[in-house]
Amino acid sequence: MLRLVIAGSPCDRVIIRRDEQAVTDIDLTGVRRVLIDIGLTGVRKTLIAGCAALATLAVLFFIDHGPGPLSHSGDVTSVAVGELDGRPIAVSAGRDRTVRVWDLTTRKQIGNLVVEEEPGEPPSGPDHVTTVAVGELDGQPVAVSGGVDAAVRIWDLRTRKQIGAKLTGHEHVVASVAIAELDGRPVVISSSGDGTIRFWDPSTGKRAGAPLVSEGGTITSFVLTEYDGDPALVSAHHDGAIRLWDLTTRKQIGKMTGHHMALSVALGEFDGRTVVVSSGLDGTIRLWDLSAREQIGDPIPAHDRAGGPLAVARANGRQIIVSGGFDRTMRLWDLPTRRPIGDPMPSHRSSTYAIAITRLDGAPVAVSGGQDRTIRLWDLTAREQIGDPLIGWD
Repeated sequence: MLRLVIAGSPCDRVIIRRDEQAVTDIDLTGVRRVLIDIGLTGVRKTLIAGCAALATLAVLFFIDHGPGPLSHSGDVTSVAVGELDGRPIAVSAGRDRTVRVWDLTTRKQIGNLVVEEEPGEPPSGPDHVTTVAVGELDGQPVAVSGGVDAAVRIWDLRTRKQIGAKLTGHEHVVASVAIAELDGRPVVISSSGDGTIRFWDPSTGKRAGAPLVSEGGTITSFVLTEYDGDPALVSAHHDGAIRLWDLTTRKQIGKMTGHHMALSVALGEFDGRTVVVSSGLDGTIRLWDLSAREQIGDPIPAHDRAGGPLAVARANGRQIIVSGGFDRTMRLWDLPTRRPIGDPMPSHRSSTYAIAITRLDGAPVAVSGGQDRTIRLWDLTAREQIGDPLIGWD
């Protein structure tokens, strides 16, 4: 049974529920209060109450995404992969305010990461979780998440409990997180819409040195590398630039431009040297030579409407780029030649928001998340989706 609820004072939410589970939840503002609760046997019934136009748009949105297996009850904003007790896992974040853990061998959800509030503290939770990373701290498998509440959280993947207090200091949504090692010590790194990249000591919860400060707007993605033998970081920015940072001095040492709003960065190899691979809202993929700080060749016209996430993997003995976009496709590219591999693969029923690379039974596999609220697995050798989307529970 489907139920459509439009509620608020003023009317501020459209919710479509299936068997009491919210499968679409849209925020609205500025519309008078109305409540519609209709038992729908088909989503094409005419809606004739207040907010009817907005309700119809919500139903059409639901039709477009279609009923089917859902991994989250909101957009899947981020996925990360790793291991838990020898098993390959994925951790996903969503706009349904949840972080979920998946066993990739059984394709089953094995847990949620739940915020524990301090005594007397009002419930907050990781409201609209935007990003997640997986790694180890002192040999312990952990996940790190960030969200629109501008906070970073560290999670114990075995107990599914938050470790310590949330890390605060950003002034805007956290866009990307990572677990790394600098100067022999573990650090958590986060980027934000406030134009900063911050470093945290996970053992104390305190900041580990000065942040990287940029005037390029939201820092959507970053990756660690080396430059002249020293630790460095490459970041993607809303102003379209790819920036190179010296992590010893915490200073910017390079800036490369070409994208309209850079979205994602990864590392690859080209002619025996490390290169940066980036995607942008302009639908292109670009390769960058860090030493010369310039673009390599022409951009790849990757996606028709707008670009999205990308990752670099090895499949069939060659290095490939895996990309997603707003055009409902996943695409593979030969990195050295920058040419497409096969035809585009139909993927999420709307935008792709996240891609991570792992191996299952020794074969390269991509894990993707999208606006259609699903997580999908892809065989990069056969260039096809593996089974149905993963099915989640609250």
